[in-house]
Amino acid sequence: MTINEASSTTYNKGPSSAPASAVATGEPVLVLGTVDGTTITATQVIVQPAAGGSATYSPAQVVAFQRGAPSAAKQDGQIPVNYTEGEGTIVSGTAANKATEAALATYQGGIVDRVVQLSSGEYEVHNIGVNWPHHVFVTPDFKVVGAD
Repeated sequence: MTINEASSTTYNKGPSSAPASAVATGEPVLVLGTVDGTTITATQVIVQPAAGGSATYSPAQVVAFQRGAPSAAKQDGQIPVNYTEGEGTIVSGTAANKATEAALATYQGGIVDRVVQLSSGEYEVHNIGVNWPHHVFVTPDFKVVGAD
């Protein structure tokens, strides 16, 4: 991927604003922005927290996966009551960005291809690029509560 920086691109390290210099070569980052082919025009760059979580999200643990490493399908945490895969409304913008940030801070290594708001108000973040978790569930106040 090619990342283009705009004059309006913001940078964060954990829950705090940071200068662009906070991004170091080899450090994992989450880039939010507009995708065009293999280029992302960044609106926000977030330096990923070290393994163990961050102050913003209080997961029981941070789960990191390597691409191609097999793992068994499983559930973690709380899955929304009456959840049915494929239901909900696709969302974008700030809500989708915050849900994505929360999901990837907790379950590192995947690629989010969509965020769906469920009838309960919770979000289902659809995580691809890893074989687990495929769905990460985030509350309306952007706290990760579970995955399957």
